[in-house]
Amino acid sequence: MDGGAVITEEDFITSVADALQYVSAYHSPDFIRALADALEAEESPAARDAIRQILISSRMSATDHRPICQDTGSANIFVELGVQAPIRWTRSLQDLCDEATRRAYLAEANPLRASIVADPIGMRKNTRDNTPAMVQVEVVAGARVDVTVSAKGGGSENKTKFAVLNPSDSVADWVVETVAKLGAGWCPPGMIGLGIGGSVDKAMAMAKKVLNDPLDIAQLRARGATTPEERLRLELYDRLNKLGIGAQGLGGTVTVLDVKVATFPTHAASLPVALIPNCAATRHAHVSLDGSGPARLDPPDLSLWPDLGGAVAEGRRIDLDALDQPTLDSLRPGDRLLLSGRLFTGRDAAHKRMLDYIARGEALPVNLRGRAIYYVGPVDPLPGEVIGPAGPTTATRMDKFTPGLLAATGLKLMIGKAERGPEAMQAIREHGAVYAVAVGGAAYLVSKAIRAARCVAWEDLGMEAIFEFEVRDMPVTVAVDTQGASIHRTGPEKFRR
Repeated sequence: MDGGAVITEEDFITSVADALQYVSAYHSPDFIRALADALEAEESPAARDAIRQILISSRMSATDHRPICQDTGSANIFVELGVQAPIRWTRSLQDLCDEATRRAYLAEANPLRASIVADPIGMRKNTRDNTPAMVQVEVVAGARVDVTVSAKGGGSENKTKFAVLNPSDSVADWVVETVAKLGAGWCPPGMIGLGIGGSVDKAMAMAKKVLNDPLDIAQLRARGATTPEERLRLELYDRLNKLGIGAQGLGGTVTVLDVKVATFPTHAASLPVALIPNCAATRHAHVSLDGSGPARLDPPDLSLWPDLGGAVAEGRRIDLDALDQPTLDSLRPGDRLLLSGRLFTGRDAAHKRMLDYIARGEALPVNLRGRAIYYVGPVDPLPGEVIGPAGPTTATRMDKFTPGLLAATGLKLMIGKAERGPEAMQAIREHGAVYAVAVGGAAYLVSKAIRAARCVAWEDLGMEAIFEFEVRDMPVTVAVDTQGASIHRTGPEKFRR
């Protein structure tokens, strides 16, 4: 390296900002190959359709450089700082990472959704630029600064689990039992990251970082395991896929694409285990700085994606402007629908505010009687777009609001992702409503079905405001029917081995 080379603050900021923009639109080649293999191996028609939609949407995102998922995630930045790296920085590493995040998420050419809220136990006001970044730093040997960035969505992050097992306990058994209880909110198929050993904080940090390793389970299966970590990976890969959870929890033979394991020495009395899932919107990239200027990332070749066309699978067409009880009663779990007409959007904040209005006896700003609501927080549109990527959020977060909302408004159709809990299931059955799922990880594809969009209430909530969408042939699958039957129960039961 040239003795006069310097890694400047601007080189670092530019490289990290570019990497965050890069991962918003591009799956890594190893993930594309693994998902294409999963499509070939999957036995469940519903799960195959979900994987197909994810792959089609992924290629569309890469072509147009638009977000893979509407949840463009928190910015997770892992920095390995060489002790001999020629840095001339005056600002803190957190400040540099925050500036890079701000640039990436506010970029005019591809604005990303700001999801970070300040004051987490107070007003939870959105920071509007997705800062602060979540930064991990390690000082290492060498003269380089290596950075891995990942965008971690809330759906998979919320399914993180941690336990301190007895040293004699089976890690594999705990992982299988834990994943079986996670539900589909983490948007399988994806990866499971495990941090084993160390301390409580060390195990969690290892589990998060190891998710950025390449997907290589196919190569490992071909050559065989040589370490305890590799043997655990192979055992868990087989056992987790035999759970029958499948893509989006619809039931199937492919639930995980890989299992990653990191270990560290630990106290003799302890066995800390951290489990973090990564969803079908897995997004990460690595850059290295040596003083020769900002890093460069080249887009993956479009030939990596299988040619699946651009159309979604066929389904029964439903007019959202003419929903009636006979139509709703005729729907069954697993039915594929193509929705057309008007629907409203609403997430946690909007649901809470609606219930507050109802409790005070105030009229809602929208009439939900006989209508549909979509649990989504879309990305802002570019000029010429109706809306940005608009995939579903996890429906279970709305469960506690569902009984009151159905009773007070006459709402009839809810659309989200993952299963519903007992409270919501009972309310759906009592009020003759239906719950359907859109494919998490196919946000850009879903957005193409939205032909008009306007904010109709509570703009102050940002991406959680209530919008009215006009949709045409929006693909969904019936998950819970008016009798309370659920595909998230019957699907996995069918494929469990």
